[in-house]
Amino acid sequence: MEAALRTAADTLAGKPVDAIEYWAVRGMKGIKAASVEINGMNINVAVASGLANANQLLTSIKNGEADDQFVEIMACLGGCVNGGGQPHQLAQIRMVTNVPAARAEALYGNDQKAKVRKSHENPAIIKLYDEYLGKPGSARAHELLHTTYKSR
Repeated sequence: MEAALRTAADTLAGKPVDAIEYWAVRGMKGIKAASVEINGMNINVAVASGLANANQLLTSIKNGEADDQFVEIMACLGGCVNGGGQPHQLAQIRMVTNVPAARAEALYGNDQKAKVRKSHENPAIIKLYDEYLGKPGSARAHELLHTTYKSR
């Protein structure tokens, strides 16, 4: 979410913006919301983790109760740092350590030290667009990267 917000800030400003820390969208709370100023515009952002929370957030948007322009949905409570793909820890460790919080702290620390902190500056993404997708928003990029859903 944060790397994508940094890219949005650059795109809306039309120039590189200093790296911004989006503290309000961090943490383990099921639904987090914030208003961030990007190039003089207030953008409402929301992050939901856990499918029940995702349903609650999406319902509030659909009903007009929430006005979020930038939304991230994560299936696992707390996001991937608390997901089923993470290594399991012994009960003795879990009793004295908040493992998901420790993982998140490490990830945020790594992010702050990273040379590339914006999605559009990632060399692998640049290469993908240069060699295969064309430009962001192109017909090929839209065909391969976007999806639709049908009620069943």
